[in-house]
Amino acid sequence: MMKILVIQQKMIGDVLISSILCDNLRMAYPDATIDYMVYESTIAVLQGNKSISNLILFKEKHRKSKWEFLKLLFEIRKNKYDVVIDAYSKIESFLPVLFSGAKQKISFSKKWQKLLFTDVVEKIQIPKTNLGLIIEQRLSLLDPLHLKINLEPFPKLYVTKEEVEFAKNLFKKHHIDTAKKTIMVSIIGSSPSKTYPAEYMAEVIDTIADNYEVNMLFNYIPNQIELAITIFNLCKKGTQKKIYFDVLGKNLRDFIAIMNECDLIIGNDGGAINMAKALEKPSFIIFSPWIDKKGWATFEDGIKYISVHLKDFKPELFINKSDKEIKTNYVSFYQEFKPDLFKDKTEAFLRTNLK
Repeated sequence: MMKILVIQQKMIGDVLISSILCDNLRMAYPDATIDYMVYESTIAVLQGNKSISNLILFKEKHRKSKWEFLKLLFEIRKNKYDVVIDAYSKIESFLPVLFSGAKQKISFSKKWQKLLFTDVVEKIQIPKTNLGLIIEQRLSLLDPLHLKINLEPFPKLYVTKEEVEFAKNLFKKHHIDTAKKTIMVSIIGSSPSKTYPAEYMAEVIDTIADNYEVNMLFNYIPNQIELAITIFNLCKKGTQKKIYFDVLGKNLRDFIAIMNECDLIIGNDGGAINMAKALEKPSFIIFSPWIDKKGWATFEDGIKYISVHLKDFKPELFINKSDKEIKTNYVSFYQEFKPDLFKDKTEAFLRTNLK
């Protein structure tokens, strides 16, 4: 029986996207053992995925202790994998690849990686389809296997009956009128440099409330509550009545269940957006000025999936500017990214997806 290890040691969005490798491998090799090596903190987005045989968890102890890391490497060695696909392609993943002893080792091409990998794939730099660069790059790692299937590019999340019931009961508890559409607003990014300015976000939220009879939920984590309150207070009083500020879960699975009960998502790029897409929810992404949107603007069709970037509207601001310079000066770039620039796109998205 074939044994395959897929490695993706990064954040939630990356782990979710790379799970399509496991899904396609399962279609191609129904009887294979397909293991997935990820950070322990990301497993919530993999629950219920039957394409994965076992999760190989890279835990904090493996980062802190060389002995614990060595024990993990020997565990990988014992599994005697036939194929290893390293989607992470960083120093941290190279030792697991080396210890695997796999006959076929696949990763992205770098000058020296041919010493470790049997197959190296050139990383696509310009997307060829609307799948998005990150999806096309991941799927290209399957090329050396010459799979005789139609590749499935869409990551999936699986929600249990209990989780569906949890979300429905939560909506009832907070007296959310389910006769109305419910919008999840990703109000805060994973860092200040990936967070649309509070006053602008409030303006976007006000525009929604002024034009639609909807429920709105805020997505934030406990240590972001001060900024969340700031954004809420910047909204009009009429808007505030449509916001259910305290409808939150205790963990990532709770968020997935709540998102599953919503109709669409709008806001900052990040894990919340990626999870919403995996639940097939329409999404409108506001990208940070320093992020190259061609990577994560997945499935962009101008209808169900739309994204906006300052560069779309003011490309002259980016001339002769390095990524580092843009990131360093993200505040001034964000100030140029006023909601009026993409108001037409926002309205078209809402009009189509709130029918």
